[in-house]
Amino acid sequence: MDLQIDDFHKDAAAGLLRLHQAFPRKIALYVEDLIGREEPDEFGLPSTRHQSCLSALLWLAEEGYLRFDSTIRHEALDQAVLSEKGFLRLSRSVSGAAPADPALPASVRRVRATLAWQLREALVEGDSERLVHLGRLIFEATPLHPRDTV
Repeated sequence: MDLQIDDFHKDAAAGLLRLHQAFPRKIALYVEDLIGREEPDEFGLPSTRHQSCLSALLWLAEEGYLRFDSTIRHEALDQAVLSEKGFLRLSRSVSGAAPADPALPASVRRVRATLAWQLREALVEGDSERLVHLGRLIFEATPLHPRDTV
C-alpha cells in the first residue's frame, strides 16, 4: 500500500484549504500548521514526513495550483496564494456530494456542494478514503458539474 500517496492527498487538501480560507490574501503556509510538529532527525534535518508535506506544496506550485514568493528554510512557503486554477477547482460544485436540503438557503447549499467544503469535512472527519477520492478531483481537468467551466 502506498501510504505516502494518502499523505500527499491529505497534505495537498490541507494546504489548498488553508490558502482558500485566506484567499485572496497571501500568507505564510507552514508545514507544521498542516501536519503538526515533527521532530528533526539526529542530524537536525526535517523528518521524512515533514519533507514530504513541503514537497507536496512545492509540487502544487509547480503544477499551477498555488503561487509563492520563497521558502522559509524548510518550514514554509512565504507569500503563498491560490492561483486561479486552484481557486476555481476548489470553488466548483461536486455533483451529488451533499444531499440538497431544500430548507437551507441556496447560498448555503451552493457552498456545501463545493469541493473545498467537501474536502474540509473529510479532513475533520478523518475519512481518508473520501479524502483521497476528493483529492483526485482537485487534479481532474474536466468539470465536476455541467455548469462548471474549468
